[in-house]
Amino acid sequence: MMIVSVVSMPGGTIARTGLAEARERLAASDFLLVDVQLPDDPAAEGAPVVTGLGLASESPPWFGRAGEPARAEFLGDRIGLVVPVVEGEDFVHIHVLVTERHLLMLHRGPAVPLERLMARLGHESPADTAALLFLLLQGALDTFRRATVADVLAVEDLEDEMFERRRPEQVYRLARLRRRAARLHHSLLPYLQAMDEILTRRMMNRAFPRERQRMAGEFQSTGRLVLTDIQSLQEATRRAFATYSSLVSGEQNGVINRLAIVSTIFLPLTFLTGYFGMNFSYLTDEMESKAVFWLLAVGLQVVSLFAALYILHRTRIWRRLRDDDGLEDV
Repeated sequence: MMIVSVVSMPGGTIARTGLAEARERLAASDFLLVDVQLPDDPAAEGAPVVTGLGLASESPPWFGRAGEPARAEFLGDRIGLVVPVVEGEDFVHIHVLVTERHLLMLHRGPAVPLERLMARLGHESPADTAALLFLLLQGALDTFRRATVADVLAVEDLEDEMFERRRPEQVYRLARLRRRAARLHHSLLPYLQAMDEILTRRMMNRAFPRERQRMAGEFQSTGRLVLTDIQSLQEATRRAFATYSSLVSGEQNGVINRLAIVSTIFLPLTFLTGYFGMNFSYLTDEMESKAVFWLLAVGLQVVSLFAALYILHRTRIWRRLRDDDGLEDV
């Protein structure tokens, strides 16, 4: 079901209307915000909506097209945008057409950031469509910032869990967070690059008002900060993977040390067993009594075992392994 909301500015009064009434108000008003929510269906196209509002000649050919990537295009006296917004685990692309008289937003399904924007309009009271546009753009950047901060905290919590107890599912969660960071970066970077190109070109124009230059500069600064936060998230995921690898290496070293201790204990025993299992004349002719057998065959192995344990105790290897096991059980 399509929902058309018309917001009268600068008062911020919201009214639900149809396309015909919204078209009449667009023609009569000097400052109007129109929000069109299409059904949450990829097959729903925005071209009929644009035509119904009488804006087909003003909008770019891609406006309202499903699956359109984030972009920004300067069209002389108007700007067409596809603004990426983070909506939970998903990314929503809001199509925006702004002129000096009105601002049209078109999206599929509900968009919480737009609801927050409309709730703020009565308090913000933007002076014109440019101020309204930058208010929308700042709100879109805030969704990326909130998502990035939440993901950074999730990575830090995972690192703490690793030091307490390492589990295989932590790798899966880290992989999802790393993919999420890559999606945030790939969604925001092309959009910011396109916006920087347009805003830089517009700000070089002497006719560009100083107040709009200030808002454009604030948007560019905020965009760079959010992009830096996303890069910090990517670095945090790489650091967490390195931490996990270090913990795995530490555990493998512990296993190797235990194998070395077992080898230290049983290597002399294996040698003595093999030695007295040899069939040569001295063993068969001279060592015939049971006393000699117990003294040499068994006694030497007992002495070798205690000697190995004594060496391990004196070198404190056994104590270090015991301490490592205690740390793993904490």
